[in-house]
Amino acid sequence: MKLLILSSSTGGGHDMRAKALLSWWQDYGNQGSICRPLDEGFFAYRMGTQFYNFIQVRMPWFHHFYFRFLEYANLHRKSGLILGVSNFKQNLRQVRPDLILSVHAHLNHGFFDLAKQLSPKPLKSVVFCGELADGPGFSRHWINPSANLFAGSTEQTCQAAVRRGMPYEKVENCGLLLRSPFYGQPEERRRLSCLRTLKIDSESSFLLLATGANGANRHLEVCRSLAENGKEIQVVALCGKNMVLKKKLTDFGQSRGLRILALPKMGGEEMFHLLHSASCLFGRPGAGLTSEALACGTPMIFDLSGGVMPQEINNMNFWNSRVEEVLSLKNAEDLPNLLDRRIPSIKMDLPPKPEKLIGLLDKLGQKDD
Repeated sequence: MKLLILSSSTGGGHDMRAKALLSWWQDYGNQGSICRPLDEGFFAYRMGTQFYNFIQVRMPWFHHFYFRFLEYANLHRKSGLILGVSNFKQNLRQVRPDLILSVHAHLNHGFFDLAKQLSPKPLKSVVFCGELADGPGFSRHWINPSANLFAGSTEQTCQAAVRRGMPYEKVENCGLLLRSPFYGQPEERRRLSCLRTLKIDSESSFLLLATGANGANRHLEVCRSLAENGKEIQVVALCGKNMVLKKKLTDFGQSRGLRILALPKMGGEEMFHLLHSASCLFGRPGAGLTSEALACGTPMIFDLSGGVMPQEINNMNFWNSRVEEVLSLKNAEDLPNLLDRRIPSIKMDLPPKPEKLIGLLDKLGQKDD
């Protein structure tokens, strides 16, 4: 069975879920492909995704205005108004999918309709929403009553969809959608081996500084503040593809006598062990990072430097509904003041595989209208 997954590089969570689903889908013996209609389409759409990522890194507060514009502009609601679809059509001709699934709020209306118009066979459509809870950032575009299935990552996600008009009988709580290592149980031997390979002192606790897929972080500010406050904690800083930042952190640690290990982009296995080992995770409340922390039960402090994006409020609402106090900072330099406090964590138990979602997709693909 062939599945076409629609995603976008806005943030990092959408692509993370798309790649995770594709990997699982193929593990079950099926065929699939990922298509990014906004990134690969009309130049204005490409600019829009780039602008989103710029906002995320430079001025998250501004996304409240950008989000409202996108909510009511209806840029991709109708297939006839979508521009620059030649690459999308080519993807459809190559894949000839039995199912089309969107992990992005702005890809599950007009693009679904366009795909169905062009498909030589009946095409089933699915929405997978990775938002963790309701909130001001829960886009109305997630809701498409004509879709065959709305799969949510939590019960709160599903309730939000029903309240906004998704038929109850089409809504299913399928759990978190993550990379394969996060469905396993931590093995002490493998965890210690991973830490040794990364040159992390497993005998000492460490602070894990996360970075977004597009480089949103405050690593240098945090490390300077730790030095000024005399905090002798081991720091593991994830730098993604930013080798300049990696070198700056390494040089700073050496000049100030701090234990700072700056790491490049980590794979799923490494992230799984890092999150199971860290005494505290500091990062923005995006759905991707937050979901991985939930799967591992990692204590987390949220970085709200530059403001909080509407979608990030949704994820914080999930935490607020489950812990007495959520710790967050508008100024990353204040992090040392919170490290001595009890840092909240939430542990969500995952099945060995995302069998419910895969099973529903398989059943839907085989079902005749």
